[in-house]
Amino acid sequence: MNDKEHFSVPEAAEYMSTTVRFVRRLIAERRVPFHRLGRLIRFKKVDLDAFIEAGRVEAFDAEAVRFRFRRAS
Repeated sequence: MNDKEHFSVPEAAEYMSTTVRFVRRLIAERRVPFHRLGRLIRFKKVDLDAFIEAGRVEAFDAEAVRFRFRRAS
């Protein structure tokens, strides 16, 4: 696991297993907190982890799926 506390844009992209372009879009849309140090942009690890966790989608159990499809019919 990575022990860094702050990440640059390319490091954040690697940490989140995504592209630099996606991270830059997150910055432009202000969807993730970041720090601007002059021209440099840095992300706190805890902020990246919170962003990832906020996108978590829980799985349905089998009974819930059956009930959902039964009502749709």
